[in-house]
Amino acid sequence: MVLHANARAVLGAWTAPDAGQEELRRSYVDHLDAHADAMWRSCLPGHLTASSAIVSADGSRVALVLHRVHRMWLQTGGHCEPEDTTLGGAALREAAEESGIRGLTLLPDPVRLDRHAVPCGGGSFHLDVQYAALAPADAVLVRDPDESAGLDWFPAGSLPEPTDDSVRSLVGAAVRAVREHQGNATAR
Repeated sequence: MVLHANARAVLGAWTAPDAGQEELRRSYVDHLDAHADAMWRSCLPGHLTASSAIVSADGSRVALVLHRVHRMWLQTGGHCEPEDTTLGGAALREAAEESGIRGLTLLPDPVRLDRHAVPCGGGSFHLDVQYAALAPADAVLVRDPDESAGLDWFPAGSLPEPTDDSVRSLVGAAVRAVREHQGNATAR
């Protein structure tokens, strides 16, 4: 219930960047209010997931994983686990597990939301809460073959194929958020 309450609080307070994202935000909140099990893959109408785009320290590159099943380059992320207590913590755990990078810093607020159909339980939806993770300057990618079929850095403005519009939108939002974060840190 702690994770569910955190997700409700995060999404209740999040300021969506546009009308489409606001509509998704409201639908996620309504889903949480209607389903006590909304955080778990057993919730077949759909369940919340947490992901992040990992951005290099200089903001020029992103780390993506080649999904074993879908054979597409995607952001890190996935299902919440029983030990997760926050959405951000779940996104950070997944980023570290899938990239092998030590010392990732997760920006505190989601950068966007994405709802997409998945085959979980015979047909469901992922209600993905997407974050930006900042890699340290000395970040080294370490692929775990149990996590992905591939792992690499790519220029933020030139993502590999196959990927999709959701990944491109997330990378754009994450890079903007990281640059804003770094600009605010420099101004202090």
